[in-house]
Amino acid sequence: MKAVSSSVPDVVRHASPAAAGGAPYIEQPVAYDAILLAGFGGPEGQDDVIPFLRNVTRGRGIPDERLEEVAHHYRHFGGVSPINGQNRALKIALEAELAARSIDLPVYWGNRNWTPYLEDAVSEAASNGDTTLLAFATSAYSSFSSCRQYREDFSRVLDGTEHDGVVTIDKIRPFYDHPGFVQAFVEGVHAAVAEFIDGGVAPEDVQVLFSTHSIPTADAERSGPRDVDWGEGGAYAAQHEAVAAWVMDRVAQLLPSAAAVPWELVYQSRSGPPSQPWLEPDVCDVIGDLPRRGRRAVVVVPVGFMSDHMEVLWDLDTEAKEAAEGAGLRFVRTPTPGVSASFVAGIVDLIQERLEGRPASDRAHATSLGPAFDVCRPGCCENVRAGFKPAAAGVAP
Repeated sequence: MKAVSSSVPDVVRHASPAAAGGAPYIEQPVAYDAILLAGFGGPEGQDDVIPFLRNVTRGRGIPDERLEEVAHHYRHFGGVSPINGQNRALKIALEAELAARSIDLPVYWGNRNWTPYLEDAVSEAASNGDTTLLAFATSAYSSFSSCRQYREDFSRVLDGTEHDGVVTIDKIRPFYDHPGFVQAFVEGVHAAVAEFIDGGVAPEDVQVLFSTHSIPTADAERSGPRDVDWGEGGAYAAQHEAVAAWVMDRVAQLLPSAAAVPWELVYQSRSGPPSQPWLEPDVCDVIGDLPRRGRRAVVVVPVGFMSDHMEVLWDLDTEAKEAAEGAGLRFVRTPTPGVSASFVAGIVDLIQERLEGRPASDRAHATSLGPAFDVCRPGCCENVRAGFKPAAAGVAP
């Protein structure tokens, strides 16, 4: 990565004094009052499904008839997304790990698209006198939907409200290559590959597919800091590729025969119109082609996902599994980090580095791309369709 200029504006919106100057890394201690667990949100019953999808697609004018095309994924599971339950479990696990380390910080949970909403979480925190917040967004990578959109929502819930100028929200850095996050993928790939090899499948006949959410190509190209040459697919693709390569390297260290196992990055959950280019190839298309390549087994790794929410349960556990069965392939989908001990500990490590003002040179990261910035850079993760909206925790474009 190329160095980023330190010539930045004086103020970052709604930031703590330490972050307000716009430095890439905050290397001084900050006395945060609380943690804001920022989630995507999901329906918790059949009646919630369409209102939830309206929230997700707000401003795009999508009629309910089209939303029903996506709604059947949720309706298949009783209209309940697992994501809220997973965030409840994560909140409990974080509170326990913070207490175990004698870090006296409450955790407030708010969602972007469904109850409990971010507005309510911020209001609750402020009413308790907790006004200097450090947000953990439940998405690991750099892109509009996985980083900037959370920052825009932080700004939205403060702009022009009673909390404007009172509450500050800084954001934990993108954690795509933090050891606590990637450990679950190493363990999952190692176990799956070992099982196939022990079962008589030659290493070169096992295919590992690292799967993540597809996004519009134009958004991908604008992901991450703009003065870094990330290559095709921007920071979003580069970060996933780097993590996948690191995972396979670690697995080969644990299981030397796995060095012969082929792997690639694939995409899933495309939702845009056919006329709009999105990142490819699609996971199911690749699975369908694997027999032609001589593969007998496939390991699907949900590397873009923190927990088993709907895109994992439907697009991988249902559609990708069916594609593998249709192709005559043995299939394993590996675990997401969820509330594993290593991941929860990793989140608290990320919190501690901000509490301590840990120098960037001392921060944990698994790939050569990290550690990511604390304060997002000018022009980071532009939404081509909507342009730049006011956003917290980053320097304005």
